[in-house]
Amino acid sequence: MEYSVEKISGNKVKITFTAPAADFEEAVQKAYLKVRGQISVPGFRKGKAPRRLIESMYGSAVFYDDALEILFPDAYTKAVTESGINPVSRPEVDVETIEKGKDVVFTAEVFVMPEVKLGDYKGLEVTKHMHPVTDEQIDARLEQERKKVARSIEVTDRALENGDNAELDYSGSVDGVKFEGGTAEHQHLVIGSGSFIPGFEEQMIGMQVGEERDLDVQFPEKYHSEDLAGKKAVFHVKLHAITKEELPELDDDFASEVSEFDTLAEYRADVAKKIEETASAHAEEAAKQQLVDKAVANAEVAIPAPMVEDKLDDMMQQMGWRMQQQGFSMEQYLSMLGQTPAQMRDMYRSEAELTVKTELVLDEIVKAEGIEANDEDVDKLLAGYAEPMGQTVEQIKASFNEGQIEYFKHRACVTKALDMMWDAAKVTEEVVDHSKEEAEEKPAPKKRTTKKAAEKAEDAEEEAAEKKPAAKKRTTTKKAAEEAPAEEGEEAPKAKRTRKTTKKAEEAPAEETKAE
Repeated sequence: MEYSVEKISGNKVKITFTAPAADFEEAVQKAYLKVRGQISVPGFRKGKAPRRLIESMYGSAVFYDDALEILFPDAYTKAVTESGINPVSRPEVDVETIEKGKDVVFTAEVFVMPEVKLGDYKGLEVTKHMHPVTDEQIDARLEQERKKVARSIEVTDRALENGDNAELDYSGSVDGVKFEGGTAEHQHLVIGSGSFIPGFEEQMIGMQVGEERDLDVQFPEKYHSEDLAGKKAVFHVKLHAITKEELPELDDDFASEVSEFDTLAEYRADVAKKIEETASAHAEEAAKQQLVDKAVANAEVAIPAPMVEDKLDDMMQQMGWRMQQQGFSMEQYLSMLGQTPAQMRDMYRSEAELTVKTELVLDEIVKAEGIEANDEDVDKLLAGYAEPMGQTVEQIKASFNEGQIEYFKHRACVTKALDMMWDAAKVTEEVVDHSKEEAEEKPAPKKRTTKKAAEKAEDAEEEAAEKKPAAKKRTTTKKAAEEAPAEEGEEAPKAKRTRKTTKKAEEAPAEETKAE
């Protein structure tokens, strides 16, 4: 089959295919054999009616759509491979000429990977904002360690106070009717933690062990259960026990118990050192992000709309997974935000565009510098994934398919490109004076719209986690720094048709079109 490729606009190309009449006739025969069992013809069992009879009843074009679906995949794959184009969207197929006994002409329009014109990306000036360690930070870290080794002491000589751990039974009802999820026994609740709906914990203060009490509360207007949202409820509670934390003294004995040091002074100095190392690492990451942002701003690229939509699909999917881990559906999450799915996508569109551009620019830098990754580079990257999972690099690699290995090779190349840019950058260190900032009380600079959108959504996620009836908050899962690669064998995108047909065209061959 002959084909020709022409650029029709920006990042879109048109492939014109010409199928010889004999090839199309062969495809029509294959289509007949494939679908004849689905066609009913009076006087014949399904699958036994002659092709000529079916065509006389339903028209000569009855098998044309299926024939095109048979021809298209191989023809499209050949054209893409031989021409070297890199599609980033599903092909839109249109038939120009189709007639029995004549050559068939059809076209496929598809967006391809855009051209990236790099600007300056070496020798860029960035500032590394150093945050000095404060006594407050050190004290907070020591307090965390004290709480880890705190003892739980039973309280029997007083009533329940703020900060106590209460062991209780509860049973909730609305208009005298108990509701699902509103009853539990021997649950533990830290009073003042805000884990239960507003008013619940406050009304328990002053209860004695063994006491029972009715608590009048009202569910928030924006609540994950529409049946309970905004409704008044009564929780009957019984207090079984009160315990409180007893923290160890902050002295040398404490230091020797929780660390390798003999004195509190030594331990405190080590804590300060670790906080400083962490702060320095965070400051470097922020400076590297400045570097990437500048390189992206200096580059020029026209991003095809399908690439942005694909990125939005990924973002919405990740958001849905996070909500599921907290026990909410995407519909409930959108209800909390008061938005439709389309409005949510619009809110994140600018962020998706920036993300796609960033990926394209970094990929182009990798190409421009001729950067390649060896096994050592990949293993170093995989080590960061293996350690939290309690696995070795070899174990992780053994579970990966070829596509996933290639993904991490690409990520390793991007990491080396970032290291190269950092080494060539002009980095200025600037110590942040927090006391001066507080004294001046300068208003914070306006945030980017994309960041505002993310923060609004994050607030809704936090609200979703907090507003649960008589249940402890779940920790929001943080978004992974890098998206996991798609499994090998993932379904390829189908072609879109502009001509009305009885069936869709055959699936287009899978192409690695997304920027990593």
